[in-house]
Amino acid sequence: MAPDLSDALAASGITCPFPIQTLTIPDALAGRDVCGKAETGSGKTLAFGLPVIMRMTEARPHRPKALILVPTRELCHQVQEVLTPLAASRGHRLSAVYGGAPMDRQVKALKRGVEIVVATPGRLIDLGDRGDISMADVEMLVLDEADRMVDMGFLPQVEWVLRRLPEKHQTLLFSATLDRDVDHLVQTYVRNPARHEVVSEAPTVESMEHRFLKVHQMDKVKVASAIAQGVFRTLLFVRTKRGADRLVLALRKEGVKSEVLHGDLTQSARQRALQRFIAGDVGLLVATDVAARGLDIDGVDVVIHYDPPEDHKAYLHRSGRTARAGEKGVAVSLLLWDQVDEAEKLRKRLGIRQPLVELFSNDARLRTLADDVWGPPDEAATGTEGTVFQPTHTIARRMGGGAGRRRRR
Repeated sequence: MAPDLSDALAASGITCPFPIQTLTIPDALAGRDVCGKAETGSGKTLAFGLPVIMRMTEARPHRPKALILVPTRELCHQVQEVLTPLAASRGHRLSAVYGGAPMDRQVKALKRGVEIVVATPGRLIDLGDRGDISMADVEMLVLDEADRMVDMGFLPQVEWVLRRLPEKHQTLLFSATLDRDVDHLVQTYVRNPARHEVVSEAPTVESMEHRFLKVHQMDKVKVASAIAQGVFRTLLFVRTKRGADRLVLALRKEGVKSEVLHGDLTQSARQRALQRFIAGDVGLLVATDVAARGLDIDGVDVVIHYDPPEDHKAYLHRSGRTARAGEKGVAVSLLLWDQVDEAEKLRKRLGIRQPLVELFSNDARLRTLADDVWGPPDEAATGTEGTVFQPTHTIARRMGGGAGRRRRR
């Protein structure tokens, strides 16, 4: 590693490489195409960012030398924050282009000339159609979170970009999976890549606690509110943008400080909501699946599946936002009567042994979901309706002793 970049990283408290960085950086610096298989939060940004910065040459106006393609605005902003100071230490300019932000400002940056562009597919194509950016000088292409770009329906846009690149360029592709459409990208557009994989430690069923709660429609918001008020940070998933807006208003009426994150918000509103959640100014973030893709947030105590996930993979992806880096965490599914059968199938497919439990919002156990007082089903007493419980004195004893997670009141 170059001394100037090592010093810049050390100033940020980064002194040891992550496994994906150790594996991929030498090949990337040697000019090889690279396919890296690793999950979000594994250190991929520096794995591709450092080689891009180290191999960069000066760019002409509107003609960047490196293009980093990402699926979401939030990830675009995160990559920009990490790489901008490192690029500046080498005299390189970096600009982020994404929807929801003023296009004029992005055009002005491109007109001045930037070596590295971090972009979401839609805004990049808009700028290309307007003639404000050309891919003719791109020497390095990065596809970050390639699987998520495919899942979000961006494969045609990604291929639009790839078809406009010079024949001679280097490609660095990073993805949590390398099958199906991602494999199509690799086979079609990546030349004899060096392949590296970091085995993911998360998300797994065993890394977190699971609660499947049967609730009633009129009581559902109050149940979510009770859960959120018992822990410090809660991430709640819904399926639609309109549903997210309605729910955050209902939660605020219950006294829960909450923010919303979905694709119809402006970028400044999305970033403000995310920063307030990360800073702890609000304890609950209501998010749609698409808006939350690519987010890397530590310290989430509880993930609530307010609306059911599409499938078992979506359940694990959502739930994997908690119980990170060895911390405890709980994934809670709130189920109406007509969602119970699908939840049973999901639970059996994933091998989750916790049964479905019927609860109301005044149940004291909603404040103890993250405190490991329920125990596995074979150690708990079972009452009517399949309800799993422990005696009140046991809960009180465990809550009263020792330091626990911070609670938001």
